[in-house]
Amino acid sequence: MKSNTFNKIHFAVMAIEASAKKAGITGQSMHDRLKAQGLIHKRLFRRYDQLHTQSLDWVVDDTLVTLNNWEQE
Repeated sequence: MKSNTFNKIHFAVMAIEASAKKAGITGQSMHDRLKAQGLIHKRLFRRYDQLHTQSLDWVVDDTLVTLNNWEQE
């Protein structure tokens, strides 16, 4: 049986890579931008229970909008 931590990490990796692809940047660049804003832990991990029930496209759009908003603050 997979642990909840494993599921959260797997979900975050998928969200980061898919977001990077949509933004036209590398996965590493997306990871660095999300990490700088604290979004990996504050959003992808903490809100896993809500986010993982959505489509990957929805999560990507939500992640990119949130990232852009947080970077502008």
